[in-house]
Formats: sequence, C-alpha cells, structure tokens
Amino acid sequence: MKFTAELIEWRGPAPFYYLPIPPKLSAEIKELSPRLTYGWGVIPVSVNIGEFEFSTSLFPKNGIYLVPVKKAVRSHIGLELGDKAKCALRFEMK
Repeated sequence: MKFTAELIEWRGPAPFYYLPIPPKLSAEIKELSPRLTYGWGVIPVSVNIGEFEFSTSLFPKNGIYLVPVKKAVRSHIGLELGDKAKCALRFEMK
C-alpha cells in the first residue's frame, strides 16, 4: 500500500509525529484489521519512506490510521513537521 502524506504533530504530554493515511486507504485497512491486528486496534507494519525502512504499529484515530514516525527516523531521513513523504506499507496477514 502506497500513499503520500504530510507529517503532522499531535501534542499530548509530549509531542508525537504521524503521517496520516488517507481515508480511502484507512477504510481498506479497517476491513483487513481482523487479520492484521494483535489487539487494541493497533496494526504492526513495515514502513518505507524513500530508501529507509522501519517497523512500527499503525494507530487508529478519528476514523483513519496514523503512521507514528519516531525522532530517530525523522532525523535520519530529514523529515520535518509539514513535510510530505511518500510511504509504502507492508502488512503481515495472520
């Protein structure tokens, strides 16, 4: 699954950064979620942004899924708040 998204910030006790998955693709993920999730609605995934690959879990929020992007990843690829990134997701079906 591939998409392009703008890096957003969500402030809680500490700032968190995410790439929101477009609604249409989020709906497709939701349909597959019973075969993807390991509980609590989060979905493990491998993410490619450019040539960089990392593992994380998608986070459901307000009807879409968010890809969390840790500081180490953002720093490595030079991704800043408001930048757009091309992402590819790989899921493992149960």
